This record gives sequence, C-alpha cells and structure tokens, in this order.
Amino acid sequence: MPIVVQKYGGSSVADVEKIRKVAGRVRDKRDSGYQVVVVVSAMGDTTDELLALAKGVSEDPPRRELDMLLTCGERISMALLSMALQEMGVPAISFTGSQSGIITNDAHAQARIMEVRPYRIHDELARGKVVIVAGYQGVSYKKEVTTLGRGGSDTTAVALAAALDAEACEIFSDVDGVFSADPRVVPDARKLESLSYDEMQELASAGAKVLNAQAVEWAKARGIAILARTAHGQGTGTVVQELSVPADNRVKGVTAEPEMAVLSASEQVRLEELLEFLDARGVRGRTLGFDGPTGGAKHTAIAVPLADIHGTDALRKDLATRFGESVSWREDLGTVTCVGVGLNADWVPLRRALAAAEELGARVYAVHTSPLQLTLLVDKAHLKGLTARVHRELLGG
Repeated sequence: MPIVVQKYGGSSVADVEKIRKVAGRVRDKRDSGYQVVVVVSAMGDTTDELLALAKGVSEDPPRRELDMLLTCGERISMALLSMALQEMGVPAISFTGSQSGIITNDAHAQARIMEVRPYRIHDELARGKVVIVAGYQGVSYKKEVTTLGRGGSDTTAVALAAALDAEACEIFSDVDGVFSADPRVVPDARKLESLSYDEMQELASAGAKVLNAQAVEWAKARGIAILARTAHGQGTGTVVQELSVPADNRVKGVTAEPEMAVLSASEQVRLEELLEFLDARGVRGRTLGFDGPTGGAKHTAIAVPLADIHGTDALRKDLATRFGESVSWREDLGTVTCVGVGLNADWVPLRRALAAAEELGARVYAVHTSPLQLTLLVDKAHLKGLTARVHRELLGG
C-alpha cells in the first residue's frame, strides 16, 4: 500500500470538534487504500500561550528550556488525534519527533534536520496503524529535545515523506493552496495551480505563511512534490514541484512581512564584529546592505524577521551594552516582496513598484533584488496598501 504524509496546522486542530473532523478525513484517506502518516501542529494559539508563560517567568528564557516547554503543544495534538481515530475504530499510535527518528543538530529553537530514521513508523504502518507525529520537533545527536523554528511542522512532514518514500506530502491549512497575495489584503488575489520550489521558497522566506521555507528547501533537495490544500472541503490546492517549463507570468506573487527589526550601524561599528555578535546569539538576517568598505562602512542596515529572534528585549540590551548608540533598532518598518522567475530581467517591475510606492506616499528606505525576488523596505503603516497596489500593477486585478 502506498504511503501518504498529511500535515495539519494549528487552526485545523484548534478544538476537539476540529480534531474529530481531521480524524474523519484521515480515516477516509486510509479507507481509500493508503498507509497514512499524520503530522500535527499545536492546537490553535497553544504555542503563543506557552511562550507567554515562559516570558512571565523569564525575560529571556533559555532556549533549551523553551524547546522542552514548546514541544508540549504538539504532543497534546498528537495524543488527542490518536484518541479520536481509535474512537472511530481506526488503529492509531502517536509519536514525538524523537520517537519518529527525527535527528537534528543542536541549535535550540532553530534546529535543522540532519537525518530521519523512521524505523518505528515503518513497524507501526506494517501493523496497519495510522501514525501520528508531533511536528516542529526532533532530538539532537546530544539526545536533547529541539524545535525546528517557525512553521517547523511543514519541515517535519516533508522530511518524513522523503524518508518513507511517500507517494504524496499534503499540507493542509485554512486556505486552498497558495495565492498570488494574501486574499485578506488583496481580494483579487488568485490561486496558483503550481509553483516551482524556488518561487515558493522565496515567498515563504519573505513572509507568506502557507509553507515553511526550510520545508521547501528539503523538498527540493529530495524531489518531494508538496500539495498545499484546504482542510475544509475538496479544493484542488497548489502543487509545489520542479517546473521544467518557464512560467508565463514573470511575477507569481506579492507578500508582506510586518514583523521585522531593522538594525542600523554607523561607521564606528565594524561589520564583521556586528555579524559575529548576531551569529553568537543565533540571529539570522534576511537582508543586509552597507555602503563603503566592510571594515568601516558609512552605514550598515540588517533586516531580521522578529520570529527568528528569541529574547528580543535581552538582545536589545546586549546590543546597547556592546555597541552603545552606534547601533539603532527599529520595528516600525516592514517589507513588500514580489517573487517570480526572471523578475529582474529588466527594470520594469522595479519601476512600477517604486511608482506605486510614490503614489501611496510610502517612503522606500531600501531595495533588494535577486533573480527571483524584488523587495522594498517601507514604513509598516503602508504595507497593506502597497501590497495591494504592487499586485495590481504587476499582476492586474
């Protein structure tokens, strides 16, 4: 029997009734002739609630202890879903990331999967059971519990699909696939039937919440096609895979990232010293710009997604202690990003995006371009309006 891996996000398992609905969908998939492995996220806002508890105890919780705490959320989901399936007469068993054989490096809060040893999963599938796996977590080679960062349950699902040689990896959420923009911001956004791995990875890294960037990276490396679809109803979804035929439309999607910190350093700060400081704290920047020689640039700016920072207040204090007023911190800026193959083959998309910003009265602080991406750094207050205008200019609607 072929194997299929399904992943359900937090909103899909937010309460007991939704868990029962997911159990029914899993039962139907099994009855149609598949062996089923299900990856689940924590219920609803459980992760945020656990984080709030941690912050109530410590301003800067140790990352190891955070991992121990936050992995509880997925374990609750996996156990409840297994119970719901067994109540329906479907044999099922739940596993943590460690029990599933997911081996990571030792980077707490942002671990990367190094290897998957799914021996216990194979054994239970052979016994006719549905296997429920807690997403977002693994175990390091030091036998420490680790978490995979924001959206890590997607990575769990793709990694398991590759290790199990699954026929499909289905990622379920509230929306039916990937859209050209957030439909809540751009009502005319249209669903994309297919995307290349590279396009999806760029959208995910720029703020699109449908899929996790590391999951797409893993899928690309191992040739696993991902089907992103709705957990409600029977939509066609979006397939993410290697596309041999160039896309007809240079721009595939527009997304925004409001949760950013922008670090600006004066020429008194050596760029290498600042990067070493951030590396030591596991802070990864999304974009970097500077003018002048690296040893003493007149101005350096690094944009960092806040979701990749653990202990924001502590980091700001450390920055002030180490660099004084030479490094400033802003959270009033965000990015609007366009993604597509050949996007920057000429200056037309950038010209139109800059014109849209000017019409809106949005100041553009920086521009970043690559073969697949065009990003504008603007005031956070203009993000929604600029996303809609750029979408209209480059994609119509």
